[in-house]
Amino acid sequence: MKIVGLYKYLPIEAEESFLDLTCETPKASGHDLLVQIQAISVNPVDTKLRAPKDTVEETPRILGWDAVGIVTEIGDAVELFQVGDAVYYAGDVTRPGSYAEFQLVDEHLVGAKPANLSIEEAAAMPLTLITAWEALFDRIRINPDADAGKSLLIINGSGGVGSIATQLAAWAGLEVITTASRDETVAWAKQQGATHVINHREPLLPQLKGLGFDGVDYILCLHNTDAYWDAMQEIILPQGHICSIVELQNPVSMSLIKDKSVTVSYEFMFTRSKYNTIDKVRQHDILTKAAQLFEAGFLKSTLNQTLTPINATTIKEAHRILESGKSIGKLVVKGFD
Repeated sequence: MKIVGLYKYLPIEAEESFLDLTCETPKASGHDLLVQIQAISVNPVDTKLRAPKDTVEETPRILGWDAVGIVTEIGDAVELFQVGDAVYYAGDVTRPGSYAEFQLVDEHLVGAKPANLSIEEAAAMPLTLITAWEALFDRIRINPDADAGKSLLIINGSGGVGSIATQLAAWAGLEVITTASRDETVAWAKQQGATHVINHREPLLPQLKGLGFDGVDYILCLHNTDAYWDAMQEIILPQGHICSIVELQNPVSMSLIKDKSVTVSYEFMFTRSKYNTIDKVRQHDILTKAAQLFEAGFLKSTLNQTLTPINATTIKEAHRILESGKSIGKLVVKGFD
């Protein structure tokens, strides 16, 4: 099968940062599905894992953790899917990724592709969708019935996770404030359902006060936790909850967090697959429920750009776009030659 792989971890401009290669098509066993890839999405995690370092791989490393495709083979323990099913998933960061014609993936991490979405629209969604869903409903534990009307600040509302998190929070009945600084990102955030958009390049609390907020019940931090830590401590209301997907790089003061009895948590969507948790089927359930919301019109794809075909040249271009820091929504690469 064709793959886009790497042996060395190099700057994206390097000739060998990605290579067009071939390898043997794997066989499905156990709970694995063998999926023929139709389209993939490229995410910031891809660029982080490709970031330059001294490691040299003996066999090609295949990145990529978003895919849509058709199940072509199932393992002997599979119960949730059949050959021929159209599926979407983000997969497992510890296994070969989706920059390949075929990929093995555990059925518990897979959902049936939303029927009303195109291949490209569906490929844009799994990783950011699961991240946002877990952050809001598993980590912060927002209850759409009990918590409707409460306030949520999303830092970096126009990125992939922020875009779908805005939609999910609006569906759950929250008042959603997001940050953005450019005209095009402000417009995008509002299209996703943000009630208010404030500028992350200016102090946040005065802007919130100008909108009538003394603070917010919840914060979802999707960019540079260190840079926003002091502001988040100031903004969060007593007994509120802060969730971040970006690890702290330096020691920070927790004084206001303690004084306000605030809960702080992290979200990493690969935790369940990486540690083979007993509840990993939760990701199948999330993708299944989300498909129903897409089909009912409550959610829409955050696809914003499509490249083609899936090869080393196109993957390099996708990484260049993400590393520019100006990407809005999601970027998808479709189809092998």
